[in-house]
Amino acid sequence: MKFHLKKFNELTLDEFHEILQLRINVFVVEQDCPYPELDDKDKRALHLFAYEEAAPEKIIAYTRIFKPGDYYEEAAFGRVVVHQDFRKQKLGYELVEETLAIIEKKFQTKTVKIGAQTYLQRFYNSFGFKQVGASYIEDGIPHIYMQRD
Repeated sequence: MKFHLKKFNELTLDEFHEILQLRINVFVVEQDCPYPELDDKDKRALHLFAYEEAAPEKIIAYTRIFKPGDYYEEAAFGRVVVHQDFRKQKLGYELVEETLAIIEKKFQTKTVKIGAQTYLQRFYNSFGFKQVGASYIEDGIPHIYMQRD
């Protein structure tokens, strides 16, 4: 899988459309969670994504990355998503590994904070994240804050 990293203003209209389509299909439709998917955070984020090799117009994995101070005091990432047809291939692991490598290289830090859906705690534990603070409900879904130092 080949990753692409772009600032918001570097994304093509087609890329941004594919990103939003993937995020909405998973977070709003699949998870049955109506919430405002568009926010101003996209404009501050770095956008990491990968296409399906056989269909280079279809984004299959995505996350957005924030430098320290742009989301939390620490570096952060969110909207981690893999297309439903590709989840059995462990692309989520590759996506998070690449995300953490980018954060370390670009921001010279290993300290990262995320707000994760609670059911993904073990997944993020495998990257060294630990729960910090109490669980909370966001858009009707249980979440926890996690941090990696």
